[in-house]
Amino acid sequence: MTHEIAVIPGDGIGQEVTPAAVEVLEALDIDFDFVEGDAGDAVKEATGDALPEETRELAADADATLFGAAGETAADVILPLRSIVGSFANVRPARAYPGVDAVKPETDIVFIRENTEGVYTGIESEITEGVTTLTRVVTEDASREIAEYGFDYARQNDFEDVTIAHKANVMRQTDGLFLETAEAVAAERDAEYDTALMDALAMHLIMNPDDYGVVICPNLAGDMLSDLAAGLVGGLGLLPSANVGPDNALFEPVHGSAPDIAGEGVANPSAMILSAAMLLDHFGYDEEGDRVRTAVEDVLENGPTTPDLGGDASTEDVTAAVIDHL
Repeated sequence: MTHEIAVIPGDGIGQEVTPAAVEVLEALDIDFDFVEGDAGDAVKEATGDALPEETRELAADADATLFGAAGETAADVILPLRSIVGSFANVRPARAYPGVDAVKPETDIVFIRENTEGVYTGIESEITEGVTTLTRVVTEDASREIAEYGFDYARQNDFEDVTIAHKANVMRQTDGLFLETAEAVAAERDAEYDTALMDALAMHLIMNPDDYGVVICPNLAGDMLSDLAAGLVGGLGLLPSANVGPDNALFEPVHGSAPDIAGEGVANPSAMILSAAMLLDHFGYDEEGDRVRTAVEDVLENGPTTPDLGGDASTEDVTAAVIDHL
């Protein structure tokens, strides 16, 4: 069976790490058809539209999408793309790897982030000059969907610790609904869990990351907490992610476009390649996904590594080494 994969490199180092992930996938004996689309700052400058209609249609019609990075036009690119593929869950693993100088080498946490609501719905307005508002949207249906996904993910991947992050002591209506709904899902499954105020959780994640396994989060909290956890494991260059919908999905590294090193050929492709491994899992190629992860881990432990991890290797050097380990 052929799987059509939309490939959207985007901006900055996305142009370098996305081809690296495609090379790794092409090294496997799987029938993928890669079709490239354009999006991002340069596209907007050239056409006036950061996400052209043909790219939207490509992502909608493909079986999955690989996305690199978004620059200044991120809100016009990645948020619509996540919506186009129907993703309701953003899965962000933060794991420390052998050979990487991690602040907390015991870290192995997966953030299950609600992907459709919260403050990212973009409902903003200016009441009068100097006064603006932002509407935070939380619904029972979306809260239930992400909680069900989170508890199912924990069970399927043998995580014993599940934490529901919230700020219901202040945002009583919105996070109150999120917390109440997630706890109801846990009760229906007879699943054990803890709850944590998201600000206190930020501190405890740094102090005792091994206390946490799967963390189910509202949208903004999941975004911020996963970036915080990246600091525990060696940086954003190591965090992959999956945006999962009922019938489609989009895979992207958590890092941004890194304009300071874009074009130099030294970007760390690990997060993008690990995102490709999550794509393999999505299609049921579990053995191949594990092979890719093992290859990345071997390279991280034994080299070569890019400058962000203290080495002097290029993006191409690391990619070639991963393929060699495959």
